[in-house]
Amino acid sequence: MEASPSNKTDMPEVRKQTNWTLYLVMAVCAAPMIFSYLTYYLIKPEGRTNYGELIDPRAYPIPELSSKALDGKPAALQDLHGKWIMLQVDESACAQPCVDKLFYLRQLRLTQGKEMDRIERVWLITDDAPLDIGLMKQYEGTHFLRVDAKKLAAWLPVTEGGNMKNHIFMIDPLGNLMMRFPKDPDANKIKKDIGKLLKASSIG
Repeated sequence: MEASPSNKTDMPEVRKQTNWTLYLVMAVCAAPMIFSYLTYYLIKPEGRTNYGELIDPRAYPIPELSSKALDGKPAALQDLHGKWIMLQVDESACAQPCVDKLFYLRQLRLTQGKEMDRIERVWLITDDAPLDIGLMKQYEGTHFLRVDAKKLAAWLPVTEGGNMKNHIFMIDPLGNLMMRFPKDPDANKIKKDIGKLLKASSIG
């Protein structure tokens, strides 16, 4: 049975209304992050400074790293989508600078108080050697992921003459690298930057 002429005429209008509804829903969902980036990247009140170096998040989304958990099962940074991620890169031997970063990551998360559950800590391990059991217990709650060092080097931007192990990195809840902290950082200044990020963003 053929549809009446009036029904045929109404169908494009219904589709148009449906499309506009979909666009509106998408805009509402994206608004918090758009606003936070406008606030943090574009609206720069006089005298405001950042300790960490801002990175254009559009240029550094999390790539496919083929990372694995310590038990050998696939585990990805993308699994932490929706959280702010503090990231460090080191070999499994974990010399003193590596231990220092593990300590900073733990304490920086704790100092955010009621906001700390918005943050995850990740150590990307660049070899297959075993980890120290005592160190793992001491920094329980850190995500330990083994990753190919060459893939990481192709993704993570470092300072001239530096390397990935020099830095603590921040990844936003949408999965984009967006901040890099210097070698031998000032933990109090990192704390302030993280506090600004959490305050500016309503997601994660």
